Amino acid sequence: MKRFLGILICVFAFSGCDDGDLIVDTIDFSEVTTSTCSENNLIFKLKESEALILNIPEETFTDNPTAANDPIELDVNGTNQVVYNFYDGKVSTEKICNLLPPATPNVKDQWEASSGIIQITTTAVKKLDETNNSTRITGYNNNITFKNITFTKPDGTTQFYETFPFGDYLKTADPLPFGFNGLLNICSSNQVYDFTESESFTLNIDPTLIANEVTPVGSPRTGVIGLVKNKLVYRLFNGVVPPSYFCQPTDPLLPTVNQTWLGKEGGIIEVTTTTSGPNTFKHTIIFKNVTLEKDTNNFQLGNSYKYGELQTVK
Repeated sequence: MKRFLGILICVFAFSGCDDGDLIVDTIDFSEVTTSTCSENNLIFKLKESEALILNIPEETFTDNPTAANDPIELDVNGTNQVVYNFYDGKVSTEKICNLLPPATPNVKDQWEASSGIIQITTTAVKKLDETNNSTRITGYNNNITFKNITFTKPDGTTQFYETFPFGDYLKTADPLPFGFNGLLNICSSNQVYDFTESESFTLNIDPTLIANEVTPVGSPRTGVIGLVKNKLVYRLFNGVVPPSYFCQPTDPLLPTVNQTWLGKEGGIIEVTTTTSGPNTFKHTIIFKNVTLEKDTNNFQLGNSYKYGELQTVK
């Protein structure tokens, strides 16, 4: 991508030889929406005949919110580039994103950032289901600010900004599938599990919660999500999950895990047990106010989430 922006700069430099009357004193894109190129990882803002272009590695934008007062910081350099262009006509996305841009408009003035810090503060964008107060992550908003940034102009003079807000860049994300059918299985180790082709949801359940005894009406057994006992784990895989994946002494190497989310300590487990035949019991497991966490990220399963039903035999 450094090569791409280098070509972009060279093309603009050679096509913008008309001296004209332009004098740019300052740049301001605070009211402009951020755009991106589908062909590459350029992030930019357009305003009539002006463009502010940011070129940084795509992997900079992670699927984890940044901690409070601890943004991602990148030095402005040959890898992390900031360029401002002023054109002799209205500029379009095509001009920015194409490797071989149209002949017009031409660049009349170009500033390249020569030093400074790029700060990125990332927050999760969540969709709320008001019926049960559950949330699902649909994207990540990246607020970008330049700190102590210096732009070098064609005549060698510089323009300095102590704080220069670039704005927000929204990176969408597919919500986790959660395509479980609620038909639970159990291992001899008391690990309860549900799974689909691409995901699993396991609970190292306290065996007292699934005793083969009918619970009184309105009085389920209760437990608390923990890090060992009643440990809750959601996994999203990079391949198809076979039934043989579970109940192993150690987790198989394949399929590889794409994401792992852990149940936050303190969420409530409710188990209601009924009979479903002679010496056969059905345990309905409900999670109350359970949160799943990954690094600095989290989302809520909701006020009440039905994990599923488990059958045992006495």
